[in-house]
Amino acid sequence: MTDHTSPTASTVPLIPRETLFGNPQRVAPRLSPDGERLAYLAPRDGVLNLWVGPVTSPVGGDDFEPVTHDRKRGIRIYFWAEDDRHIVYLQDEGGDENWRVHAVDPSTREDRDLTPFEGVQAQIVDKSIHHPDTMLVALNRENPELHDVYQLTLSTGGLDLVAKNPGNVVGWVADVEFRVRAALAATAEGGFDLLLRAEAGDEAEWRKLLGWGKEDALSSGPVGFNEDGGKMYLLDSRGANAARLVLLDLDTGETEVLVEDPRYDVGQVVRHPETHEAQAAAVERARTEWVVLDDTIREDFAAIEGLSRGDFALASRDRADESWLVAFTADDGGASYYAYNRGSKRGEHLFDARPDLADYELARMEPISFTSRDGLTIEGYLTLPPGGPFEGLPMVLNVHGGPWARDGWGYDPEAQWLANRGYACLQVNYRGSTGYGKEFLNAGNKEWAARMHDDLVDAVGWAVERGVADPERVAIYGGSYGGYAALVGATFTPDLFRCAVDIVGPSSLITLIESIPPYWKPLVATFHERVGNPETEADFLKSRSPLFFVDRIKIPMLVAQGANDPRVKQAEAEQIVAAMREKGIDHEYLLFEDEGHGFARPENRLAFYAAAERFLAKHLGGRVEE
Repeated sequence: MTDHTSPTASTVPLIPRETLFGNPQRVAPRLSPDGERLAYLAPRDGVLNLWVGPVTSPVGGDDFEPVTHDRKRGIRIYFWAEDDRHIVYLQDEGGDENWRVHAVDPSTREDRDLTPFEGVQAQIVDKSIHHPDTMLVALNRENPELHDVYQLTLSTGGLDLVAKNPGNVVGWVADVEFRVRAALAATAEGGFDLLLRAEAGDEAEWRKLLGWGKEDALSSGPVGFNEDGGKMYLLDSRGANAARLVLLDLDTGETEVLVEDPRYDVGQVVRHPETHEAQAAAVERARTEWVVLDDTIREDFAAIEGLSRGDFALASRDRADESWLVAFTADDGGASYYAYNRGSKRGEHLFDARPDLADYELARMEPISFTSRDGLTIEGYLTLPPGGPFEGLPMVLNVHGGPWARDGWGYDPEAQWLANRGYACLQVNYRGSTGYGKEFLNAGNKEWAARMHDDLVDAVGWAVERGVADPERVAIYGGSYGGYAALVGATFTPDLFRCAVDIVGPSSLITLIESIPPYWKPLVATFHERVGNPETEADFLKSRSPLFFVDRIKIPMLVAQGANDPRVKQAEAEQIVAAMREKGIDHEYLLFEDEGHGFARPENRLAFYAAAERFLAKHLGGRVEE
């Protein structure tokens, strides 16, 4: 192979993979409701655990101590309970996504599993300032396909059924009084109905308040009730292209539009923790842009914007609403956190998640757009090696998962890793991605391996025409749907790519849909509408499945899979690996026995990225950390 290393090698120091993909030093700070204690996640014996200390003490000082001792996957999802006593966190086993609810008392280190049921998935529905000793959790305990709502008493661990699933509900909404009064029900046509009942209690009757057809289903849904329970905040794309934040009067059915954009969906909504009134909403354009609705926080948002060049989100608020924690993301640095005081309108840097990144030169992520072959505006992000060169680079097309998701601006460890190793990293929000309105989203219906892939091909053409990418050295890389796209690239457009990396990607759309987790069964109509129906469209799905076109592969492949993945089963990787092995196709296969849909354990992440780095360098000519 021709040595392409020299012309594309950057002079900046290599960023160690450990710095990019190992555990952060600290991450995800949260204030206790009374504002007296601070919690965050940090390694304990190499595994992310909860640490707690007084807000008056220096972060990371002797007053901060670990209060959990997870030895395997690390804690990633947690929050303070409203009782000022417990911290609640979720944990699964080996990536199986059967989450269990744990409550730990930081003062005693007592850690209780409050949903100790085998094969049952817990979902957090809500918590309430007005009911500090209880939470609402949804469990598929009685039927693996359906989640019912229980009131969980933290002090005793008691579980009381408060809402029985009528058979098609996929989401629940409680009002300020902690009554489960609304539900999101999936329809047989691939849409959703918003159900409402006048009061709580299993005997209360549900009625359909409104319906979102299949065209609005993935860009609409309930946000929550207002303070008096007479109105609901919705994300709603009915009568518009993009999701708007609206306030629905439950008596009259009238809606008031609060935030809207003709092209971009409203994403995050900030609501007051006590009154539940909407205070701000974010429109997800090339970067996150906030629209403030509540004048009492307008000065606060303006002051916070001046703290960093990054995009921000509110991470935590105390009960008095005087102290906020703010999380920033910037393209050229990891997550950073600030303590903000509303009285003084001043913010103080709390800590960086990965302070070691400051020792290295990071790349900038530039928003890009181009026109697809059939006239759609496609947006995305390009990250180039810092210091150049900026022309004729080997390029990695990094395809996001979902596909009903999107890439956004900010710190992306994979983009930084690839740019640091000498590659251009191109991330594309192809049709079917969320955030760009329902017309763009629905343009991806039944276009897997077709027009959705055409957008990726057109993105490569755009980068080549601009002189950024060397057409002979382009890789396709991604996880989940992105892994599927990598397999499609190798089978449907094998001449375009030099190599492909598939992480937990499905190889057959038939077996993918037939093996979805049981609790996704109410959503199966969404898959039939947007991907295809194995019962009536088997030939069509086969024509879009890389498994049946393995003989077209003529580029090296790297496939990585978690053995416990509940969404994309191990068989998806095994069947295409077996086919490649039978046909003598150059490939590598990594199976992680203790992982699911992605790699949570740092040692597994580091093992994967080391293998992927060697693989890309071998076939594209980038740099490698020895």
